[in-house]
Amino acid sequence: MVTPASTPGPVPSPAPGPVPGPVPGPASAAVTVPRTVRIGYGVGSVCTATFSTVPGLLLLFYMTNILAVPAWIAGLVAFLPKIWDVVINPWVGQRSDRTVSRFGARRPWMLAGALFLPVTFAATFAGPPLTGVPAAVYVAVCYFLTATAYAFYEVPYKAMPAEMTEDYHERSSILQWKMVFVGLAILVSGAVAPAIAGGDVAGYRLMGLIIGAVLLASMLASFLGTAKAPVVARAEAEPSIRAQFAAARTSRPFMILLGLSCAQMFSAGMLLAGAPYFATYTLRDPGATTTLFLCIVGPLLVTMPVWIRLSRRYDKRGAMILGSSLFFAGTVAMALSGQFGAVYAHGAVLLVGIGYAGLQLLQFSMLSDVIVYDAAVTGKRRAGVFTGLWTAAETVVFAFGALVFGWLLGVAGFVESDPKTPVEQPESATQAVLYGGTLIPALVMVVAIVLTRRYTLTAAEIEQAGKDAQAA
Repeated sequence: MVTPASTPGPVPSPAPGPVPGPVPGPASAAVTVPRTVRIGYGVGSVCTATFSTVPGLLLLFYMTNILAVPAWIAGLVAFLPKIWDVVINPWVGQRSDRTVSRFGARRPWMLAGALFLPVTFAATFAGPPLTGVPAAVYVAVCYFLTATAYAFYEVPYKAMPAEMTEDYHERSSILQWKMVFVGLAILVSGAVAPAIAGGDVAGYRLMGLIIGAVLLASMLASFLGTAKAPVVARAEAEPSIRAQFAAARTSRPFMILLGLSCAQMFSAGMLLAGAPYFATYTLRDPGATTTLFLCIVGPLLVTMPVWIRLSRRYDKRGAMILGSSLFFAGTVAMALSGQFGAVYAHGAVLLVGIGYAGLQLLQFSMLSDVIVYDAAVTGKRRAGVFTGLWTAAETVVFAFGALVFGWLLGVAGFVESDPKTPVEQPESATQAVLYGGTLIPALVMVVAIVLTRRYTLTAAEIEQAGKDAQAA
């Protein structure tokens, strides 16, 4: 059923069977989402940003420099559990599309994730009395369970904006609140988590417990804060995972957006995995991991209004190209940090942060546009289908960046260690950290820019598709 924007209470669940599209007439007009719901939705991104940041930043380093896991094995451990996302994320999307409950379709799944994710996350960084391959196996099992719990929360969470309003720019406003909390989360996770972890097992164990508590608070707050979220249309489930992939392939805007975002996430994942190594072996200051992340989080907190204005003036595609170009320029500049020192390096990372802020906002806003456009063209609401596939691809590719970086270190002769037996790395390994960890992300970002130029979906095109659907 479609709930009008003026309905104050919880959204009634639809009956099983075919799900109608937007109701014609006033009920399908643009819905202004209440500020309390925007905040309630936005606070949930503390979980998504923290979970993306902390393992991406610390998991590889935790294994190679704390648990003495060889770099190439550590890269596999960080990557392989994410392959499971290709199965579990579309499945969760499909099931949440079909869910009928007094909490709505999405929120029961979010609650399930909230109950399990903090526990499995803390276990991942518990620091068992193991080293080498046995330690890698332990981390792999825990991280596999963590990825599963995260899918339960993240897939339905990302499906919600497209169901709250039909308005092109209103969705960007909803996601602006999300980005505020993303910035705050990266400030906490990117700056505080490495400081808590320090350089020993006890520090990583404490970090896992504290970050686990942050995840729990964020997810429960979002579950409660979205209780009165408007629902202008419900999604329609595809009958199988194969049908979900087939449905996605019929949407050219989705496939292009998926490709460009995968390129962006690979670059970000590789850069993030390399950050502690960059601080330790290029800047010769492990503590610089915290300040480098402050250079990234600052733009996230202050540039969101600017990116909103840029997306309105140059459309989202133009703003996305600008953000990708800034990211590219910053990573290329980072490769010169060995010659120009730490202050220069932080300036280059700040440029990366400005571009990354735009990418974070625009990716999710454009995904919501694609979902709405697809509904107008096909007559189906497939938010869970698209967000399930999107989240699976995003997490797999982000982890693949860490895998490639781990393999790069292994090929370059990086020597694993533990805090009791630090080692001096060969020149080839430090050069791989500096150049491979910056120039490879820059080259892949060029692919993202090329693909963005092929993305043609605009506000006018979405509006026209809606008019055509109503006329039909």
